[in-house]
Formats: sequence, structure tokens, C-alpha cells
Amino acid sequence: MKLEGKVSQHESVQRMYEIVSGQGVSNVIDRFNAQEKGRCPYCTQGLSCQLCSMGPCRIGPGKEYGACGIDAAGMVTRNFVHLNMLGTEAYTYHAIEAAKTLKATAEGKTPYEIKDVEKLKWFAQQLGIEGEDVKELAIKVADFVIADLSSHEPSKIVLAFTPEKRREVWEKLGLIPNGVFQELLTVGSSSMTNVDSNYVSLAMKSMRMGIVTCLGAQLVIETIQDILFGTPMPHEAYADFGVVDPEYVNIAVNGHEPFVGMALIKLAEREDIQERARQAGAKGLRIVGFIETGQEILQRVSSPVFVGLVGNWIVQEYVLAMGGIDIFAADMNCTLPSLPLYQKYGVKIVPVSKLVRLRGINEGLDYEPEKAEEIAMKLINMAIENFKERKKNVEPIRVENKKKITVGFSPEAILKALNNDLNVLFDALKSGSIKGIAALVSCTTLKNGPHDTHSVTIAKELIKRDILVLSMGCGNAAMQQAGLTSMEAVDLAGENLKQVCKALGIPPVLSFGTCTDTGRAAYLLKVIAEALGVDIPDLPVVATAPEYMEQKATIDAIFAVAYGLTVHVSPIPPITGSEDAVRLFTEDVEELTGGKVMVEEDPVKAAEKLEQVIIEKRKKLGL
Repeated sequence: MKLEGKVSQHESVQRMYEIVSGQGVSNVIDRFNAQEKGRCPYCTQGLSCQLCSMGPCRIGPGKEYGACGIDAAGMVTRNFVHLNMLGTEAYTYHAIEAAKTLKATAEGKTPYEIKDVEKLKWFAQQLGIEGEDVKELAIKVADFVIADLSSHEPSKIVLAFTPEKRREVWEKLGLIPNGVFQELLTVGSSSMTNVDSNYVSLAMKSMRMGIVTCLGAQLVIETIQDILFGTPMPHEAYADFGVVDPEYVNIAVNGHEPFVGMALIKLAEREDIQERARQAGAKGLRIVGFIETGQEILQRVSSPVFVGLVGNWIVQEYVLAMGGIDIFAADMNCTLPSLPLYQKYGVKIVPVSKLVRLRGINEGLDYEPEKAEEIAMKLINMAIENFKERKKNVEPIRVENKKKITVGFSPEAILKALNNDLNVLFDALKSGSIKGIAALVSCTTLKNGPHDTHSVTIAKELIKRDILVLSMGCGNAAMQQAGLTSMEAVDLAGENLKQVCKALGIPPVLSFGTCTDTGRAAYLLKVIAEALGVDIPDLPVVATAPEYMEQKATIDAIFAVAYGLTVHVSPIPPITGSEDAVRLFTEDVEELTGGKVMVEEDPVKAAEKLEQVIIEKRKKLGL
């Protein structure tokens, strides 16, 4: 679907797109439109394979098998499973980095501190780790995590955080995973040419990998980052392009890891650093959040030097084209390959992860825990010098759009809002004041319409139906830019949910974090399910990924299905070339795990279907 006219839900993106496109500069929306002219119908359905030298093979009328003999169901599932590995690998990389950072911090080698000691003690207790000295305990936890992620035995972390009733289901199905590295080896080896061509077997292996990705790697990431930087609690913040003031030295932090960003904030809070920026002709120095790195910081930090979040991954080029950013510090995930072109707007692109390199940019200040402060200081020095050149050579574009929002709704924050009494939530569910809960765990894409439009529409439709939304991932930025995570959005909720929100002082869409917070959401559901004495599929809870984009999203969806949730996805995944594979994911798997995939391209109809799922679950609970 070619995008014409309205290309984004947000005025700021729309305006900057028109400017950038009018200047003839390559950008994500124009590139998407160009690609729409030649999409391969076989690839769209998952019926294309390039794994061996006898290919590429395409399955269709008169050619029902690949050259090796694989059928349509095997091909589309193998392709899907193979790509899911990339999401697991990215989350696992982040988890290892977090554990290494925790250990280095305990050894006094980083600028960070053990900020949430109680969270550290709680996590250690869950894992059966003993110790009184905080630093020694942190080292033990870090070593335990790294060992468990590569364990040949069932993951102890997964077992510690799996609800008892879910564990029984998974044990019967053979879904209790080993360490994530072992599951990656199994899935990777299985999805080679001429190994596992059974679509059901491949799907089950993918679910094992999804389980350890979420309850192993993701839960580890957020818990350790809470320990280091504080557990998110509700506070006010700002989102949209208006957070960028070109009169300041501005350092953008982009990607998924908050480590360099947090070191930058600590240095930027020093008066001598601010004075250096002022001497260079700026009003001061600020840190600007982009996508998930910004989101990680946004949920935890309230600081005068951190101005907020500009948006999700699609906005990168348009914000840089405003001419107000000096350094774009790119960590491990979601940096557009086109960004070197945007250095014409006065910004300097600097990778801060060994994973990231771009055309013409072959070196970076690659993050290591022990070098965090050194890297941050180099970035600040570069930014101050760059500001002088940007000020002379670039005429900035000012965009005033800025939303005041409420962020920081971790499980602990939600429990605190309930006065640590889950009965408040249960009573609201029983009375129908909250009909159910929807976890919006999404990326953003242009495949199913203008940027963020599906995400915002489905969220509005859900809250209108008295369904509370927890938002995570790049979809969370869509909520924030649209103002749905503000108290003003309460008026958009149904009458019953509106009263609950006013009583508790919360928005109808709770800013829950990043895609990594899927693990945190799973833990919250564990707490609720065990308090009620039911299994996860019994809860009036659904998940939606209205604009999923890449492999981190798809492995999250596979986990949610294994966990027992109905998961709405859009756009249509590339598995439609096989009726057997479609039926497996959308129907048959429900008999095994209680979860399934629901595909619906119309966001209003999707909300209606999700509401019906919640109503059916309420009936089964006698609500």
C-alpha cells in the first residue's frame, strides 16, 4: 500500500517528512513507497527459500515442493522460525551486556551504582543466591545469569519465574527450555537445509526459544537495569519532536541499551560540563532520547538534562533533519543505514556498540562497562565542538509539538498505585470497571498504513471499551506522541475505565516500557494469576502487536502464544502460503497452550475481536 497524503499519525512527522522529501533526501517513507512497486508475492507468503545452492526455490501451482522436497508448511514455518532467532540473539546480547555491567559496577569499574538494593536482594532470593554484602551479591547474580543463559540444563531463571500451572503445561509439551544459547543452537541447526522439515516440530522448538527469550533474557535485562538505575515509578516526562531545542548542545541516544545514555546523563548533570557548553555559545547541554534507549531512560529518570523522547525508529531521519542534534550515539539496535546521509544537517553519527557500523563509518566508541565514563566524556567533547560548526552552518527547523506524559508503570509501580492490594484490581475486574487488560507490545511499520495510525487507533478503541492498555516497545512511543499516556486521555476511555483511572490517578494507557519489558509483563501476569489461583489463559488478558516490524517482535509473539495469550498481529505475517501453518498458529496451538495468533488488518475490527476474547474469558471465570 503506497502512502500518499497522510503518512503518519503525528503532525511533527508529517511536517518533517514533507520538508525532507521536498529536498529530495532519501527517507524511510519514500523508500517504502519505491519498494511497493516490486514486492515478491512468493516472499510475502513465505514460499521462497534461499538456504541452499539449488535455490532460490518458490512453491506454487505445479511446483508443490522445494528442490530438496520440503513442502509449503515446512518452508513457511522454517523461514519464520529462522528469522525469530535474530530477535532472540539481540535480546540475549543485551542480557549479557547487562550482566557484565552489573558485575563491573559491583567491582567499582563503572560510573554506575547499585541503586535498587532491595531489587537485587529480591532477585537473588528468587534464584536461590545467598549473601549479605551487596557487592558480592551483585557479582554472584551476574555470574549466575551468564552461566544460566548458556546452560545445558533447564534454565533455572525460567523455572523461577514460570507460574506453577503454566509449568505443568509446558512440562507435558516438552517446552521447558535449557539456557538460551542452547535453544538458539537447536533452532539454528534444525532450520538448516535437510534437517527439520516438520512444521509442527519447528514451531514447538520456536516456542521453547521464545519462553527462554522472555523469562530468561528479557526478565534479566530489566531486573538488572532496575538494580543499576532504579525501578520505574510514575513521573511526568515529555515526548515528540518539540523536546529538541537547537540552542543547546544535543546528544541523541538511540538503540536499545541505556548504558551509555545513563553515563552521559550523570556527566551532563555536572556544572562544569554545562559551563563548557555555555562557553561554546549554547544554552547548555542536553540528552535527547530516541526509540528504546530513550524509552529505557524515560521510564526511570527525571533529570533537567534529559529532555524526553522524540519517538520511535521511523522518526530518526526526520528529527535529524531538523538540524538540532550534534551527536547521534547509536547502540546495539535500530539505527537506520541511511543516517550517514543526514550528517549534512550538522549531526555526527557515532556508533557506541561493536554491533553497529554504517556506510562510511567504520569505527565507533564501542561500549564496554569499564569504559562507560570515558566514552561518555568523549561524546560530550565531540558534541560541544560539533555544536560550534552546526551553529555556523545549519539553519535549524523548530518543531513545537510536545506532549506532557506520565511514564514509569513497572509492576511495582502498578502495585503501589493499588496500595499493594491486588483486590483493588480484582474488584475492578469483577465489577467490569476494568473489562480486561491488553498488552500493546508493538514496533511501528508502514506496511499497513500511515506511521503509528494502527497502534493509536486500536489503543483508542480498546480503552473506549473499558480495556486497560499496557504499552511497550516502539508502539509505546506512538502512545506517548499521541498523548494517550497522559491524564488528558482519561476522557477518551469508557465510562467505567474512566472512573477507575480518576480514582487511581492513572492514564488509560500505562507506559510500561520497551519491547524488553515483555518479560516484566509476564511476571505481572504471573503475580495476578497465582493470586487468583488460575492459569494464564484463564485471565481476561490479551496482547496486540498492531504494527509489528521485525524479529524481536515475532519472538515476543511466539512467547505470548506459549504463555497462553491470544495475540493479535498486523500486518499479516509471511506464513499465508500454507493453510496448515496458518491453522497451526491461529487454531491448533490453542488446544496445546491456550494461546493463539489472531490476524486482523482493520484496527477497529481487531479491537472488537479482542474485546470478545476478553468477554469469553470473563464468562469462564464467572464474571
